[in-house]
Amino acid sequence: MESVKRIALSKEGNQYYIRNITQDYHTKEGYIRKEDLKKKAAIAKTNTGSELFIFEPGFIDSYRKIKRLPQIIPLKDIGAIIAVTGISPKSKVVDAGSGSGALALFLAHLVKEVTTYEIRDDFIAVVRENIAALGIKNIKVKKKDVTQGIDEKNVDLVVLDMPNPWDALPAVQKSLKVGGFLVSYSPTIVQAADVVHALKDHKSLLHIKTTETLEREWEIDERRIRPHSQMLAHSGFLTFIRKVSE
Repeated sequence: MESVKRIALSKEGNQYYIRNITQDYHTKEGYIRKEDLKKKAAIAKTNTGSELFIFEPGFIDSYRKIKRLPQIIPLKDIGAIIAVTGISPKSKVVDAGSGSGALALFLAHLVKEVTTYEIRDDFIAVVRENIAALGIKNIKVKKKDVTQGIDEKNVDLVVLDMPNPWDALPAVQKSLKVGGFLVSYSPTIVQAADVVHALKDHKSLLHIKTTETLEREWEIDERRIRPHSQMLAHSGFLTFIRKVSE
């Protein structure tokens, strides 16, 4: 998959992701000339007279266009994981249930290294394609069932996005450093509860909290201010667990 080369943004907020800058690019505002696309920053006029802002993509622009197979963890939940766990450029992270690699890619942009575990070959192929498209160098992809063990030790954060996260608790307990976090992402509250209940057999792991993140966008146009009619509501439950002892 070719990476995004330019972003075109209209004053109305329409955004276009452009991968090929060697030819004219057509939008609903008209087409942008390839000569304007080759500039790293420009205000371009289309053939219909509309103005578009042209610039090089940042990480988030390229990230939004990654290839997806399974449902990915949305940005609102990724933000909560980052904020609660406080990961940093020194952090080592393990991600289990790679899916399309969305979480691993985003975290790798922020931390020292990420190792992502996946058992499906088709998902692994997509993860590798997305890693190449974003040019990320600090992700290791492993084909392995995380419930059978985690190779990495002294890890700062483990994130489980899988149907049976409770089965991975013994492996997580051995992998995490004291003070490190486990975050389990579950679509249903029953799964979240099952993870918490399973902690009774793992005394070094302490349940901190289980949360749900809701996001509502607002429209602001002069004095006409109102919430959007649709909001990004339930996506999943985040269960935060911390290793408190060996």
